[in-house]
Amino acid sequence: MRIALLVGLLSFLGCADTSAPPDDGSMPVQESAPWNDAEKGVFSDWVQLTFSNRFVKAGESYFSPDDSKIIFQAVEKPTDGATPDEFYAMFVADVGREAANGRINGLKSIKRLSPLRSANTCGWFHPSKPDTVIFASTIVPPSDQSAPGYQRGTGKYKWMFPPEMRIVECDISKADGTAATLTTLVGDGKAYRAEGSFSPDGRHLLYCSLESGEGDLFVKDMQGGRTNRIVSARGYDGGPFFSPDGKRICYRSDRNNDNLLQLFVADLAFNETGEIVGIEREYQLTDETCVNWCPFWTHDGRRLVYASSTLGESNFEVFMVDADPGNLPGSNGTIRYGTAKRRLTQFDRADVLPAFSHDGKWMIWTSRRGSDGEVHLWTAKFKLDPDAPWKVFQPTAPPANTMEGRIDVTDPETGRIFVYDLSTHKLSEYNPTTHKLSEVASAADIELFRKLHEAKKAKGK
Repeated sequence: MRIALLVGLLSFLGCADTSAPPDDGSMPVQESAPWNDAEKGVFSDWVQLTFSNRFVKAGESYFSPDDSKIIFQAVEKPTDGATPDEFYAMFVADVGREAANGRINGLKSIKRLSPLRSANTCGWFHPSKPDTVIFASTIVPPSDQSAPGYQRGTGKYKWMFPPEMRIVECDISKADGTAATLTTLVGDGKAYRAEGSFSPDGRHLLYCSLESGEGDLFVKDMQGGRTNRIVSARGYDGGPFFSPDGKRICYRSDRNNDNLLQLFVADLAFNETGEIVGIEREYQLTDETCVNWCPFWTHDGRRLVYASSTLGESNFEVFMVDADPGNLPGSNGTIRYGTAKRRLTQFDRADVLPAFSHDGKWMIWTSRRGSDGEVHLWTAKFKLDPDAPWKVFQPTAPPANTMEGRIDVTDPETGRIFVYDLSTHKLSEYNPTTHKLSEVASAADIELFRKLHEAKKAKGK
């Protein structure tokens, strides 16, 4: 996800009490919590990573490419009893692991990166430059501290879009918590730019900008320097991430201007030099009367995890949905977007902002499930078991503009994939290498599709 400077989330980001764990940055694995049994089969080795003796609140974390560090945003608890900062600061920490089995058991060497009193969000590690991170920062205290850029309901669900917010780069080995160690990559202090992440090869910086007045998605080619607007639909679009192969992006959108965020995936368009110049095709994965946000890819690129208010706005939970383009290992040529919604977390208060380690073995997220009920980082070992029956979850409404509204069949002899759109009545052929659809006009191909479809129906598939 990419939540931009959370001010509140359903009273989710409240102030902490005075309770504290036995150690700052490390906590024994929870083995007897009431949600353990419900989450077994998907998670194991749960561990809380941040605590109220050090942080008032903490959230939105991502692993480094080698999974040895995390970057996260948090509000520190003042040691002198003073009022905590209003906005998040940015931190990095080493991931502690047990030597015998590699199990994560806490955080070590926590280090602040951002200047005092600045507002910060959306940290990310550079994929190929060691010890280099990016995050969004106002650098100085933001001038507009009242009006939220996105708000749901009465104001408990909102985040701000300060115009001073820009994307900065930082060498964490030199960071001292001052502006002197930050280099601006995108932004001029006149319009919010944040929610940034790199492509897997480090060439492209993907981010959200409000320079047009609404949230649009941009890509900056760090090799050539050019910036292209790639998603400019009506309403706010944000929280984008590249797929593991760098050919697609996922994001959230208030496309209907109803404050109900939905999930989208788009195939990227490249020119002859490899520069991203736009999107080829967009898929809507959710269409529900709830907020679906902070999507993040699974390690295999075939699914998304995200947080949803399907169960009510006082109980966001982490769900998983299929986002398979049909050309990835194990996908057997079938395109699946917006299908097989499954609930992952089973705690009766908010679980949000899920992300995975690069080896796919651990999920990290933000939760209130700690003993003091405050907002902190959690991680657990993740087991991808798409057939576990308890995870199947019926959405409140069928997805729109997904493969549910199309018929796809594969020719077993040639491997060609035909896609028939039920809304437009157009027949196309899908290229699993480029993710492109090309319209089919040949009478022979139309007849081949008809026969394949009839055979598929006869087999009950």
